[in-house]
Amino acid sequence: MKKDTKAAIEATFKSKDTEEWLDIWFTRPIGYLFARLFNAFGVHPNVVTVISIFLGVFAGFCWYHSSLGWTITGIIMLMLANFLDSADGQLARLTGKKTLWGRLLDGFAGDLWFFSIYLFLVLRLTPEPMPFGIEQPWGIWIWILGFMAGVLSHPRQAALADYYRNIYLLFNGDHSELNDSRELAAEQARTPWKRGWFWKIWLFFYQNYTRSQERMTPSFQKLRSAIRAEHGDTIPPELGKEFNRRTYRLLKWTNISTFNTRAIVLYITLLAGRPWLYFVFELTVMNIIFWGMKAAHEKVCREMTAKTGVVV
Repeated sequence: MKKDTKAAIEATFKSKDTEEWLDIWFTRPIGYLFARLFNAFGVHPNVVTVISIFLGVFAGFCWYHSSLGWTITGIIMLMLANFLDSADGQLARLTGKKTLWGRLLDGFAGDLWFFSIYLFLVLRLTPEPMPFGIEQPWGIWIWILGFMAGVLSHPRQAALADYYRNIYLLFNGDHSELNDSRELAAEQARTPWKRGWFWKIWLFFYQNYTRSQERMTPSFQKLRSAIRAEHGDTIPPELGKEFNRRTYRLLKWTNISTFNTRAIVLYITLLAGRPWLYFVFELTVMNIIFWGMKAAHEKVCREMTAKTGVVV
């Protein structure tokens, strides 16, 4: 890769610290090519996101079928969806067309992909026999397993990982998209029903999503309040450096909790004809990472809050 091309691609990163090696060397370069292509035709980043939604949802439908052809087609569709999910953000940064709409739509895209994936895998497995020689179909049990993995576990894991990455970017002075549920609620209250009903409804759901992230991070919320009480909205550089030095080691776990690791495990279990193992992976490995990451991050936040000397 030429130096000028590499520099151009890196300019579209939010921060190199928060990028996985697979993204740096594979996803982002391909996403950058798509971004350049869409930019040449004047395509808006939000349109790219919508295309990625359709591709990701179709991937889930493909995996309702158990044949190898459908499995490989679904893998290609989800990979393309992920390339476009990278391209929309890169295109937004290339063109300066970064909006809250784009941020909301981008987060919504991944949710729709995996809703489709969980739904169609559960539908596929319902009549199939259970493993380990149990001669009866999965039936209601795969719905319970899918609910625990796809509703109770996956969304919380991904939401917390996204929040931690944006916290790191905020303290690093980079392109953070860390929102505040109170500010979103205030914007929703200001938005008139008559001329902005769709945006008002959208903000209602997004503020609830942000509030769920805040509820999972009580110690960070206290640290944020302490910093605001003492420094306003400006984070002192030395404090930011210390915080990120202490939380940098957690980035590998936030990265595992996002897309790539999930997708690789999903592809392997599908190709092996054992997609139920993906649900087990979600409930075991991913939840262990979730709770360990959460405990470590909250501990740093408590110690940093005590160091500020501000009572919150």
